[in-house]
Amino acid sequence: MLKIGPIEMKNQVVLAPMAGVCNPAFRLIAKEFGAGLVCAEMVSDKAILHKNEKSLSMLYVDEREKPLSLQIFGGEKETLVEAAKFVDKNTNADIIDINMGCPVPKITKCDAGARWLLDPNKIYDMVSAVVDEVDKPVTVKMRIGWDEEHIYAVENAQAVERAGGAAVAVHGRTRVQMYEGTADWNIIREVKQAVGIPVIGNGDVKTPQDAKRMLDEIGVDGVMIGRAALGNPWMLYRTIHYLETAELLPDPTPREKIDVCMIHLDRLIKLKGENVAVREMRKHAAWYLKGLRGNGKIRDQINQFETREDVSSTLYAYIEELEAKMAEKSASVV
Repeated sequence: MLKIGPIEMKNQVVLAPMAGVCNPAFRLIAKEFGAGLVCAEMVSDKAILHKNEKSLSMLYVDEREKPLSLQIFGGEKETLVEAAKFVDKNTNADIIDINMGCPVPKITKCDAGARWLLDPNKIYDMVSAVVDEVDKPVTVKMRIGWDEEHIYAVENAQAVERAGGAAVAVHGRTRVQMYEGTADWNIIREVKQAVGIPVIGNGDVKTPQDAKRMLDEIGVDGVMIGRAALGNPWMLYRTIHYLETAELLPDPTPREKIDVCMIHLDRLIKLKGENVAVREMRKHAAWYLKGLRGNGKIRDQINQFETREDVSSTLYAYIEELEAKMAEKSASVV
């Protein structure tokens, strides 16, 4: 099983820390669908130190989500260490993760996120400074490199290990690739062979079979699932089941998808209030509808959602129409 410091997971499947997505509402669903570890979306070190209300609320952890990793980012050692100390002493997270992978310019311009990938010495300096000041295990989420000419994944992971990092998650793309192109699993394999700490593989894990292949062929200790779980927490459950039994469970029915979509919305409403939650749910609703027949028309209506009732009545009306068509088709085949 995957073990990070003293924290033992019940399986090797990890929910990636996706910005704007991995709040407690979604993380709890991921946990209920079996994820061994869930990771929270990144929070700015300076925002924590300035006691920014929104950022501090992002540090909330529901006990049912544990084990959980809280991710911070920053470009300066002093503020990163102080933010890590705050997370260490004032939250019930199990792990502190440092973001070294975010490719967004507003983050990299602050010498944070993927900018670290260019300097293994800075990685050692920053990670060791944090490790020295906190009790919780410290991990790093990184990309393989800045661009094709600057791929220092092995050196960077070794720096994390020397600094006392408890694990490293490696996304097989460069910063320049953003989320395009193909993830290079071979470099993840090189990292795994070069360090003794747990390595979690990330990138292009789109099916349960992909997850098994990454574990078996690349030899990683855990597999991180990100975009494949958007609107599809069944990906987590089906992956865990497949890894344990080699049985591939069927995809959820359209109604099951919408039922979970509404649970997700109700949790978001408790977290953020109806107005904010419904607006935020628009993108999630589109993800839950992905792959369902005739969803083009309904997707056009999503951006008009203003209330919970809008979401519920529209989505269930669509599902009833879809089920009626499926029943009709089934009857005609018989």
